Amino acid sequence: MNRTTLRQILIPLITVAVILFLWLGPIHLGFLTLIISSIVVFIASFVEYGRKGFSALGFKRENFNYKNLLFFAPLVAIGLFILYIFILVPSVTKLTGVPIDYSAYKEITGNLPTFLISLLLILAGSGFGEEIIFRGYLMRQFVKFFGDSKISVALNIVLIAGFFGFMHSGQGLTGQIVTFAIGAIIAFIFYLRKYDLWFVCSIHCFFNTIALTSIYFGFY
Repeated sequence: MNRTTLRQILIPLITVAVILFLWLGPIHLGFLTLIISSIVVFIASFVEYGRKGFSALGFKRENFNYKNLLFFAPLVAIGLFILYIFILVPSVTKLTGVPIDYSAYKEITGNLPTFLISLLLILAGSGFGEEIIFRGYLMRQFVKFFGDSKISVALNIVLIAGFFGFMHSGQGLTGQIVTFAIGAIIAFIFYLRKYDLWFVCSIHCFFNTIALTSIYFGFY
């Protein structure tokens, strides 16, 4: 085994171990966990791929297209939010018997300064941070090790989306299941778009903007 191959194995293993420790370990850093995990992923990607570390995550220059990011991505986000509100949340709530726990966002309702600050933090942390970690790094590393056959892609999406849903335990069981479903759809879009991280980051940002705005106006 040469040095390059060893690096391509060890770096992802160490990175995943660090992420798991940050999320599941005894030290709870709250929102900082997401930020630190994103930084760890960036460092790992550049250590492994050098100058191509940015594009290895899916941030390719040729995919930075304003029409896609500011027109098609928002349309997909609106469609996902409609699916979320009118189909996923009601059906999963009926299945589990418990509503999604939105208590972490209760201070946003009717509070403009809190809403704006929360929106900026969530866009940076969730819209970009979560996509960088779950889709840009974990999904891409899965493909590197196991390929992109249909079975591999399906397993990739289910496992990463499952972890994505689990990380939203603060929203309760219903929130975790719904987040798993949304995460799986975004992961599938990521695959269909040939691992275009710009596009799914844009979708996630617009989805979160719609969701937080709805909470601000007290719609749910």
